[in-house]
Amino acid sequence: MREWSDDRIQRVIGTLLRWGVLLAAGMVLAGGVMYLGNCGDAIPDYSVFRGEPPELRVVTGIAREAFSLNPLGLIQFGLLMLIATPLARVAFSVAAFALQRDRTYVVVTLFVLAVVLSGLAKENSKTVVPPERFRPMCVTSGASLRSFPSVEPLQPVPPQYQEQHRRQEDADSR
Repeated sequence: MREWSDDRIQRVIGTLLRWGVLLAAGMVLAGGVMYLGNCGDAIPDYSVFRGEPPELRVVTGIAREAFSLNPLGLIQFGLLMLIATPLARVAFSVAAFALQRDRTYVVVTLFVLAVVLSGLAKENSKTVVPPERFRPMCVTSGASLRSFPSVEPLQPVPPQYQEQHRRQEDADSR
């Protein structure tokens, strides 16, 4: 087995970070394409803040939704992968420093990993929106509601707004 030199460790860390970001971006992109396919024609309602559904606020729920190919679950899972990438780098650094028998850096890196993990594990945040206000923003009556079983479709755009939008487009084209 080859020795773990600083150069080799840096190459492995670079590869780890690169692949982590690429996989996370691919997951978010796939979820985004699926989401737009389901409800890309909807007009979002920004008058009321709508956060993520409760099942997409915990890691187990995000993983379950991602593996069932729910578009929002895939997007959230990709974001989790993006967060996990630098954590994997720190965890790998602990192992690399241990293989190099550098106890000081092992202790320091373990401390950094513990601080980051404790910050991610913190619950009862005061910035959480109450669960009864959760609903996806962009589901139309034409979208497949199988992906969003507890969601009511948005109402059609009232005729007066359609007329106003048509007049605005006509004015813009002149």
